[in-house]
Formats: sequence, structure tokens, C-alpha cells
Amino acid sequence: MTYRNNEDRLGAKKPAPDVPLSDKNDSSTFSFVTPTEFVDLPSKGAFYPPEHPLYGVDALEIRYMTAKEEDILTSKSLLKKGVAIDRLLQNVLVDKSVRLGDLLVGDKNALIVAARVTGYGSEYNTKIVCPFCGNNQEHRFDLSEIPHKHPDNIEELGAVLTKNGTFLIDLPKTNVSVEVRLLTGTDEKMVMEQEEKRKKLKLPETALTDQFKRMIISINGNKQSDIIWEFIENMPAIDSRHLRNVYANITPNVDLERILTCEECGVENEITIPFSAQFFWPK
Repeated sequence: MTYRNNEDRLGAKKPAPDVPLSDKNDSSTFSFVTPTEFVDLPSKGAFYPPEHPLYGVDALEIRYMTAKEEDILTSKSLLKKGVAIDRLLQNVLVDKSVRLGDLLVGDKNALIVAARVTGYGSEYNTKIVCPFCGNNQEHRFDLSEIPHKHPDNIEELGAVLTKNGTFLIDLPKTNVSVEVRLLTGTDEKMVMEQEEKRKKLKLPETALTDQFKRMIISINGNKQSDIIWEFIENMPAIDSRHLRNVYANITPNVDLERILTCEECGVENEITIPFSAQFFWPK
């Protein structure tokens, strides 16, 4: 993961050479400019529509986390609402015209990792549970070494990129051409909120179809929502699986996949680095 540092923005006002330090009064000011980092975006700005402010933008500048951001992370009201991290990220973005909810999920994840590094360093200690023997072992990750995944060979992955930043994917069973867009932070939040509402009402889970309804924008060129939703509800499982696999492969993101060997049973496991409570609240 690449960060571009602006350390030269950090400085302090110095007294004129002919003024002894002892003559300075208590009201003298200390000027401190919070340093910033340019965070490379996994999307490289390639998958936003032309009218989007991040179209063609390959990096965003963020401020280092400060005590103000720690106040956000410890705010009981923000934590209860589940918006503390989003509020933190919006706060550290230098360009205030950028709305966090409009970022692609992968670009938002890159900012989350970068903000954590500026606040608490790149070392991340968390516990990993072995799916085979259940052993709970602590592992240390270096967040500065997390690479980005950017799909350069889109057609080889089973999709065609359109001029609007969307993708056309042909489904194997129905032979339907599905047009999809990459989900944003707002989309992700909406799917999660819908799932929470269904849980409270004790209704069946529909996270997968809810996600499809937000990412599919046309079926064989038809953009009518009722037709799209009907197709989603009746999509063969083989088409659903193909669509999910291609979508996962073409989505730019931070690469959190790792192979770890269990200390107890010796089995190698493919795991995803978890964003546990220790991520923004290290001991």
C-alpha cells in the first residue's frame, strides 16, 4: 500500500534572531499543521461515471488522526449509531467536497486502513480462530504491506467495461447480459440496514438479493426496476454464483486475504484480516 507523505507541512514559528527566548511572553503562539498522506485508491478513479468528482482521480489526501478523531471513536452516541468510523473518515478527508458515501467500497477500505496507520501505526495485533481445531491464536499484521487489487484484465475476468464505468456480464444459464455497477459505501450501508430491520422483524435474510438489486442496473439493456427485480428473484443459482464470482474479481479493493498456519494443528488456512475491535481501538 502506497502513501505519499507531506512531512514538510509540519513546522513551528520561531522567534526573530534578535529576540532572546527569555523575552518571549506566555502569549506567543505555536503553529502546528497536521501532516497529511496521499492514499492511492484501488480503483485508480477508473470505475466512476464521468460526472463523478472522483472520475480519473487516483489518490485522496487525508490528515493524520488527532485527538479530535479519538473523541469521535470514543463517542458513545456515534458508536451506538454505528457511524463512528464513517464520521472519522469524513473528518480526515482534506477535500471536503468528497462525500464518503459516494466512494466505491474498495476505495473506502483503503482510507480506513490508511487512517488507522496514521493514528496508531502499521502494526496490528488481533486473534485468529482456526476453522479446523478452534485454536485461538494472536497474529501480528503489518498494515503498510497490504497491497491493492486493481482488475487490469477485465475481459479475461468475464466482464466488459462500459464508458460509464459499469460492467456487462453474460450469465451462463439464461444467456442474459447483466449490467452492474460497483457498490459504494452508501450501498453497503443500505444493505446492512435492511438486513438489520429484517432481523428485528424476524423475517428471512435477503442480503444477497438486496445486494443484487443495488448493483444490477439493466437486464439485456432493460432498466425497468420491476423487470430487474423479478429476474433477480428467479435467477438460477448457477447464474447467481457466476455473477458473484465475476463481480468479486473485477472489484478494486485492498487485499486482506492471507495464508496462515495454525500453531496448534499445523493446518494452513486462508483467512481475511479481520477489522476487529482492536483495529481502531488497540490495547
